[in-house]
Amino acid sequence: ASAALAEAHALGIVHRDLKPDNLFVAERPGGTPIVKVFDFGISKAGLAKRGDGRREKAITQINDFLGTPAFMSPEQLQSSDTDARADIWALGVVLYELVTGRLPFEGEELAQLITSILTRPPVPVLSLLPDAPKELETIIGRCLQKDRANRYRNIAEFAQDLAQIWQDES
Repeated sequence: ASAALAEAHALGIVHRDLKPDNLFVAERPGGTPIVKVFDFGISKAGLAKRGDGRREKAITQINDFLGTPAFMSPEQLQSSDTDARADIWALGVVLYELVTGRLPFEGEELAQLITSILTRPPVPVLSLLPDAPKELETIIGRCLQKDRANRYRNIAEFAQDLAQIWQDES
């Protein structure tokens, strides 16, 4: 998923609706698995550089409120002023749910969910999975920073830290 997002981000595209339903595991020829990222239907194409060096105009409007709220970053909930760090947030939510079996932010109704995302910290991963690597909680915590300036700057940094956990374990 990180590799696919890195490609999209390099083209100036922000997915804006990353969630488990849009991530599919497939097989390459030879049987090795690959994660495919689907449904770029509400993606935001920022001022991406084209092959000729010119910049392309964004295709979404300022007041668009699009996405799946449980996976939306605080800035995406508040405005359409998003960048690649909104996808990093969503990937953090996906990873949190993958390892804990629950969402980091919950609410019975939409307003409660949004309030939780905007104002509450997630339940620490280690309180749910005491045997998980501390680094995993650190990585997810960095993805889920309310202030996007405190998140990973790009998907490559996230992928590198995540890969380090598996290198350390082997």
